[in-house]
Amino acid sequence: MGFLDRVLDPPSYGFIHEKTFYRPNRGELLREFFGRLNILKTQKNWLPLFGWVTVLFFAPFFFLFFLRYFNWPLFLLGFLYSMVVMGTLGTVYLHRYATHHAFIFKNRFWLFLVRHLVIRVIPEETYVVSHHVHHYLSEKPGDPYNVHGGWLYCFLADVNHQSIARDLSRPDYDRTAKLVAHTGVRLNSYEQYLRWGSICHPGLTALNFFLNWAFWFAVFYLLGGMALVSALFGMTAVWAVGIRTFNYEGHGRGKDRLRPGVDFNVGDLSINQKWPGMVTGEWHSNHHLYPNGARAGFLPGQWDFAWLFIRAVHALGGIASYKDFKTEFLMRQYAPYAAQRVRMRA
Repeated sequence: MGFLDRVLDPPSYGFIHEKTFYRPNRGELLREFFGRLNILKTQKNWLPLFGWVTVLFFAPFFFLFFLRYFNWPLFLLGFLYSMVVMGTLGTVYLHRYATHHAFIFKNRFWLFLVRHLVIRVIPEETYVVSHHVHHYLSEKPGDPYNVHGGWLYCFLADVNHQSIARDLSRPDYDRTAKLVAHTGVRLNSYEQYLRWGSICHPGLTALNFFLNWAFWFAVFYLLGGMALVSALFGMTAVWAVGIRTFNYEGHGRGKDRLRPGVDFNVGDLSINQKWPGMVTGEWHSNHHLYPNGARAGFLPGQWDFAWLFIRAVHALGGIASYKDFKTEFLMRQYAPYAAQRVRMRA
């Protein structure tokens, strides 16, 4: 077994049965979900629980907005904040930087600024480690949000499948911790990992999130009172829930939905979707072709807000370097396709 084969904590029903992917039923998924949220069973369940406590934190703002402060301009503002601003910064920070090292910040000030530029929702550890495994085992047994497991399998993956293994050796833990070390997360020692079952410490993580929320609460309140706070914090709940559905949709709901001339990655079922592509730059088929790229929008019409943000920060001096594979994509992927189209028409 390679390192990424053993870095995640397998669910009780297992990732694999008799050398093939095991698709658990709804009951198995829900039992696993609530079992892994049970902090009384073991304190090592703190990080999955923290992820859903975060979602519940935003829920009252959602209801407050719709029951007391709703108006269409604020709804539109909240919608744009959650879908475009949060989605784009999530792509920039968690996806392209924290996971794939697609660019390098000039210094820790710029890292801190981008890390906290929007309301925090997802701890780096939850996203980064499992996403490395997703690319390594895409749609194979062990993929933490394997599309062949179905919608609920993907939706509950952050609890059921994305936690790091709790019995890592010291060398394996050190290697796992290095996957998030560049993000500014203060790493647990190996002894702390054995106690908490995580790379990040629960107290420091909670403090980091609390200070981020307090800052943005104050900013939004000063700008627009509780109406603005409820709109932006409330719509954050929509993003926090919706992001858990992305991989199922982004891999064609488990079916081959690849389109010639649009989806060039044939190694898995990942597809380029207009909505996530246009609002966050998440052209998923392109990303699976070049996961380490700072740009995923390669073709005309593939608008990439995340790439524009990265270029802007680079122009301001905050990003020292980035990786861009557009030229390679056009030469190796699109040019052969275009030439074949010309031959077919001749």
